[in-house]
Amino acid sequence: MDLLNTLVDKGLRRELPTREEALAVLATSDDDLLDVVAAAGKVRRHWFGRRVKLNYLVNLKSGLCPEDCSYCSQRLGSSTGILKYTWLKPEQASQAAAAGLAGGAKRVCLVASGRGPTDRDVDRVAGTIKAIKEQNEGVEVCACLGLLSDGQAERLREAGADAYNHNLNTSESTYGDITTTHTYADRVDTVTKAHAAGLSACSGLIAGMGESDEDLVDVVYSLRELDPDSVPVNFLIPVEGTPLAKEWNLTPQRCLRILAMVRFVCPDVEVRIAGGREVHLRTMQPLALNLANSIFLGDYLTTEGQAGKADLEMIADAGFEVEGAGEVTLPEHRATAGGGCGSHESAGCGSHEGAGCGSHEGGGVCGATVPAAAPVNEARTDLVAVRRRGAGTDLAPNA
Repeated sequence: MDLLNTLVDKGLRRELPTREEALAVLATSDDDLLDVVAAAGKVRRHWFGRRVKLNYLVNLKSGLCPEDCSYCSQRLGSSTGILKYTWLKPEQASQAAAAGLAGGAKRVCLVASGRGPTDRDVDRVAGTIKAIKEQNEGVEVCACLGLLSDGQAERLREAGADAYNHNLNTSESTYGDITTTHTYADRVDTVTKAHAAGLSACSGLIAGMGESDEDLVDVVYSLRELDPDSVPVNFLIPVEGTPLAKEWNLTPQRCLRILAMVRFVCPDVEVRIAGGREVHLRTMQPLALNLANSIFLGDYLTTEGQAGKADLEMIADAGFEVEGAGEVTLPEHRATAGGGCGSHESAGCGSHEGAGCGSHEGGGVCGATVPAAAPVNEARTDLVAVRRRGAGTDLAPNA
């Protein structure tokens, strides 16, 4: 397929595909799916070999959020029955993180619900970062606390944070349909603040909220322009009690096409399969490792994930290996330059300017006709379970 050969060549050169090429990936047929995965897999292996980075979420403060993000089980007025608790103490958070690190994770993602942190909250998180790093040499810590005010990113960096996550989630044109209590521009501003403070920027998307192919391409091109080091790809977990609980728009095949498109647009970035992989990829999760080089280990913020032991077995059985603590995730040209998604010298990343740590709770295409949204998938509510263990409980975490 000429399209795939072109995309592989561009990926190896860190060259931005055209929008038509990105849309064409999403429009490929199921008959061509394995060819798409094989092509994107060449790009993934060129930059990241067969390594899989493991990340572990610690939900520092669950629920009680004043924002109205439609996808989120922690939203304002939520009736989802999730765990609700205020800030974990540093020793509690460190104990929760230790389980994930013992399971092979090299990055801990500290997440707190809410619009954004107060200065006192930043102090709290600083204490937690210190506790985790004192007990775990070489661990990476990513903070995800919502919208940042001036100076807060710098304070987190001084406290020892390595990265900051804030997702764009969806395209600028549809953002107002998902959230009304803050704007797309607010999210862009926070990612920009993190980048400017010297933190490794982490920003991604949520697929499956009823968006079109054009929306998916828009947000991924916007992410490339923002230049994050890691791009988490979430697949909506339709949790009962949220406005999007009936949105079952994803099939395993569509999830793979989305991941392939992200890899082609952001060839040398850490692409992370985040929330929803178990729900939507299901038995095709191992195939997705050919596209993404990073996953979350164990549970998510408010929902259960695959058992950590099963994650490790899946990685080994698929012929991949867990990335070691001493290995550098990013390719050398990005690691040394503090780069972002793609390369600065390759052309712009789209025309746009720029909570949950990569894990929510949640045009013409080469002659093909693109539907407004993917066909509705069978609802698999049996695969969605509210987290009742780990952080905020007396039960051992799943790691």
